[in-house]
Amino acid sequence: MPAQRFIRTREDLSNFLIYHRAKLSPARVGLPTTERRRTPGLRREEVAQLAGVGLTWYTWFEQGRDIKVSESFLLNIAKALRLDDADCSRLFLLAHGRPPPPEAYQWVTVSPAIQQLLDDLVTRPAYVLNMRWDVIAWNQAANRLFGFSRFEANFRNLMRLVFVDSGMRERMPDWKQEAPKLLAQFRSDLVVAPDDPSIISLIEDLKALSPDFRRGMEQAMLAGYSRAISAVLDDQGNRLDFTHEALLVDEHRHLRMIVCFQKLKAEGQSDQLL
Repeated sequence: MPAQRFIRTREDLSNFLIYHRAKLSPARVGLPTTERRRTPGLRREEVAQLAGVGLTWYTWFEQGRDIKVSESFLLNIAKALRLDDADCSRLFLLAHGRPPPPEAYQWVTVSPAIQQLLDDLVTRPAYVLNMRWDVIAWNQAANRLFGFSRFEANFRNLMRLVFVDSGMRERMPDWKQEAPKLLAQFRSDLVVAPDDPSIISLIEDLKALSPDFRRGMEQAMLAGYSRAISAVLDDQGNRLDFTHEALLVDEHRHLRMIVCFQKLKAEGQSDQLL
């Protein structure tokens, strides 16, 4: 079974490259268009020339042969094929099994449609996380609850919020029970890209800043998992309890939307969702 999965991935990679090569016209990349072409798009030698790589090596790569290529090789191919962030991530996932390094593209953002969807959830806190649990988009309800806008982009991270921000810890009445479950989910997510330099850097920073995070990373994995904070004290000290749903926004960039549903409990009745 693993061998079959590998073959399919190589075929997907080959089809991906051929598709994007065929989409580009010579004029779009600044090449002359005087000669007649039998097929649309760029030739392999033109992609290799634009990427600054060897034609034989690129040909083998596009054919899906079992060769090893570097991150710089993939980035050069992505630029030659005019790939956007999502397709660049797709190329890296197909070739290396992990997204490109964070310096390869700008800070990840969501589409206007996703932001509009967040904003339409007027009374329901919702936000989008990437693979390393950075909060990259949110609505006003989530901002009122968690204060995401107070942080610079590089520090707007849910793990950092839970384990480093003292104000957030004080507002989590069940911190001792919740924090380990959140960390267990974070560690589970690392399986996708255990060697990603941005995640390794984040982990090292959090280990230095939080003894609780460091101990949690060194301990055996817990049975309980949680992707979002479930209990928060509001500005008046009232406890707000939530349940959550995680919605897939972009599988190639590992973006997920967390939607919070407040639980209300009337006297003598079971929990109800607001």
